[in-house]
Amino acid sequence: MKAFHIVGPAPLCTNTFLLVTDAGHAVAIDPAADASLYEQALEQTGAKLTHILCTHGHYDHVGAVKQLREKWGCKVYLDPADAKGNSSLPMTESDSGYVDGGEIKVDELTFKTWHTPGHTPGSWVILCGDMFFTGDTLFHGSIGRTDLPGGSMMQMEESLQKLLELPVPDKARVLPGHEAFSTMADEKRHNYYLREFMEE
Repeated sequence: MKAFHIVGPAPLCTNTFLLVTDAGHAVAIDPAADASLYEQALEQTGAKLTHILCTHGHYDHVGAVKQLREKWGCKVYLDPADAKGNSSLPMTESDSGYVDGGEIKVDELTFKTWHTPGHTPGSWVILCGDMFFTGDTLFHGSIGRTDLPGGSMMQMEESLQKLLELPVPDKARVLPGHEAFSTMADEKRHNYYLREFMEE
């Protein structure tokens, strides 16, 4: 497997990812950067884009979805709750939602998915091996905003408690939608919002 970290445009600089399997199938996670950047990685590896996984539907996480889907005919995963067709949540449909505690298999890769509303009603986290894609649910030392339309601090707190119960190894790399990466061990040790629930 090859992994690419592709950063979306300033000022939000969304962290996006492209994973290429040994068989040459590619999975884009939150493709928000210019579509040409994913095309370059696909050309470099000779891969075909087969899946797009969106952690949620905000505009700064889905900017390249339409163009990539039209070219590759790939399957798009997005929670229907985030397919609103407005300025914040611009997508209107997806090919599939997720299953809480479910799995999506692409060749040798297994993506485990869990529903974590709070930032948006349709927010999810995704674990693939030791890579933990947390979207705008969990950041390095912080959490996603809950004051935007559809956000809920009560749901976020429930989702954070859920994160602590998930089978995510401490060594897993936390790859959030924005800013720096860390590990699950670091977040359990230093993230105030997680520590609050660990100490209860």
